[in-house]
Amino acid sequence: MTLLNAPTPTLAGAFGNAVALSCRECGTRFELGAAYACEECFGPLEVVYDVPRLTREHIESGPQSIWRYRDLLPVPADVAAHPGLHPGWTKLVKADNLARELGVKSLWVKDDSGNPTHSFKDRVVGVALSAARQLGFTTVGCASTGNLANAVAAAAARAGLRSVVFVPSNLEAGKTITTAVYGGTLVAVEGNYDDVNRLCSEVAGDQPWGFVNINLRPYYAEGSKTVGYEVAEQLGWHLPEQVVAPVASGSLLTKVDKGFTELGKAGLVEATPYKVFGAQATGCSPVAQAFRAGADIVKPVRPDTIAKSLAIGNPADGPYALDVVRRTGGAIADVSDDEVVEGIRLLARTEGIFAETAGGVTVAVAKKLLAEGLLDPDAETVLLNTGDGLKTLDAVAPVVGPTATIAPSYDAFQKAGLA
Repeated sequence: MTLLNAPTPTLAGAFGNAVALSCRECGTRFELGAAYACEECFGPLEVVYDVPRLTREHIESGPQSIWRYRDLLPVPADVAAHPGLHPGWTKLVKADNLARELGVKSLWVKDDSGNPTHSFKDRVVGVALSAARQLGFTTVGCASTGNLANAVAAAAARAGLRSVVFVPSNLEAGKTITTAVYGGTLVAVEGNYDDVNRLCSEVAGDQPWGFVNINLRPYYAEGSKTVGYEVAEQLGWHLPEQVVAPVASGSLLTKVDKGFTELGKAGLVEATPYKVFGAQATGCSPVAQAFRAGADIVKPVRPDTIAKSLAIGNPADGPYALDVVRRTGGAIADVSDDEVVEGIRLLARTEGIFAETAGGVTVAVAKKLLAEGLLDPDAETVLLNTGDGLKTLDAVAPVVGPTATIAPSYDAFQKAGLA
């Protein structure tokens, strides 16, 4: 990796308005490439841009996908014409029924279950695979708790790339099947996500593959900004006052904040104050624990929760999530597995949205934060639902089922008292 005094013209053009990778800790800049750690201090790298003046009209004229924001992403100008799944532009649902249940004045649910493989991971994979194409990778991979595996396998199939994805061997059956069906290589590892991630880091150092959340991570992470962009645009180009986001690695939370900040700096929205809140399951809540303790260091934990998509015991962006939450005046809380199931059922019962366990975590934490007086019931609030409940049926299967089982006769219907 080369230290940068000026952009590398060829790669800078291939990545649109992106001009360099910059260390989040020491600020050292490097040329665009397949790298994720600073050679000077080992801090994480992120993409920096030279963005031209943009207008709302220019963005609104773009495709109904994340590529409407291509000028703010590390992708070429013609990215929408490339083979891909074209994720994004998912529904922002006005959740009036849930608002009444929780006692909130104005509540929205950003429902990313409408993405091509039914989770927000399609966004990050779209950007990462664009980078893989520009850098010449023909094999792409990932370490995943399930949703990312789905997204990589599907997007690689569409793009004509080979995929090799690694998941914990105890992953939900739904996520295993919906990864394997795309025909790529699926490796089940006997261990938790952190074990899988360590193995993938070794493989990435030896194989000429593009791992979306390792050597392509700076590009991959930028895809999460599009959640923030869409929320602001769908609200009529203004920022919500409060956002509650699930926390796994912490990247989604930090990038939504980055998206809001960038829109304000670009003059696309008024830079009004907002608070960011994080949601974790108690069985894997290292960032919530650090927040409660007032600590800056996130101590790793061994995950034990039904919310497997959030089960990252050593979250890479945990400290940065703490920074965002504290800077904006938010909080990070956690809820039990029973509360997660209750959150799934509450969202389904009130809004007809069947969320996976991560969505149950977000709803349950929002309810808890309201009860504790940390979430303002009078402020415009957005909850992020990041995935589809059909992927985590095991979580609710023990507590839902037929209201009654009856004989095929009207008399049986009457006796059951169902009228």
